[in-house]
Amino acid sequence: MTREPVAPDDPRMRDFTAAHITVLLGELHRRGLRYGLLWGSASAGETILDGRLLVDFGNAPVSTLLNLLHLLRDLDRESVWNR
Repeated sequence: MTREPVAPDDPRMRDFTAAHITVLLGELHRRGLRYGLLWGSASAGETILDGRLLVDFGNAPVSTLLNLLHLLRDLDRESVWNR
């Protein structure tokens, strides 16, 4: 499936709170394990850039986390069809 990636400066990124990011990181951890994506220490960062929280796995914007989750969800969807 193709979709446009979420841009770091997307205004919707300002709406994410630390609690939202924590839930998304939990999903990333669950979905990413089978692909070797291990960020056990990742958390919602305390760093804010232009009103947006950064995710603490290298101070990445929330859009990076969302784009990675979109890719993992697409992989899961495709694997269901390939069974």
